Amino acid sequence: MRDLENLYVRANTCVACHQHLDADLLQVGHPELIFELDGQAVTQPKHWREAHPWHGAQAWLVGQAVALREISWQLEKQTAPDEHGAARWHALVWLLKHAGGGADFPSLADIDLNLTPENLSNTRQLGDRLAQRVADATWSGELTEKCLTKLAAAAEDFTDTTVSRIIHARRAERLVLGLDRLLAGLNGSKTNPAVEADLNELFKAVQSLPDFRPADFAQQLTRFRKQLRATKAN
Repeated sequence: MRDLENLYVRANTCVACHQHLDADLLQVGHPELIFELDGQAVTQPKHWREAHPWHGAQAWLVGQAVALREISWQLEKQTAPDEHGAARWHALVWLLKHAGGGADFPSLADIDLNLTPENLSNTRQLGDRLAQRVADATWSGELTEKCLTKLAAAAEDFTDTTVSRIIHARRAERLVLGLDRLLAGLNGSKTNPAVEADLNELFKAVQSLPDFRPADFAQQLTRFRKQLRATKAN
């Protein structure tokens, strides 16, 4: 029996099956697994009892921190980190640098992006500490709005030509999932049609990662941010 009332324990329980996939299964065409605690918990039939009204945005952030810890651990075990795993790792580090910072949360701002064993070990530990701290936090709509605002303002990052297209694509993939869950957490059941339409365009942009266009995505993200700000002003 596991204490699933604790989001940290819940994320640890779910990530074991919802992120790890053997390399040989990937090679024969099995779809990759992208762990996202809040969205996956909402869309699948519940096989647990919900004792507390957990804030979805909080669950999302805990899940992403645990995902970073697990990917760091997987890469630590490899003598030569594969490009696929490395890109996913870079994307999670980038995402959590934007969304995970706060006065009460461990900062990932100083994480080195070199895939050395020492750095991966450090990232794994930081990801775990972040997951625990967020799970124990008293969440609020203000925190959700802060995360959403910071991520929506990340368009300029996708114009950086020193970053490979696959890393840009992986960043965008994680970002769009995050925007979706943060927006849902902020608005509950209320959805602004214009914001929803812009979010759908962002989802379309990451449907095919090999065809991903960073500059186009940056423009779409800018439109999303402007619409979000206009909606807030009204």
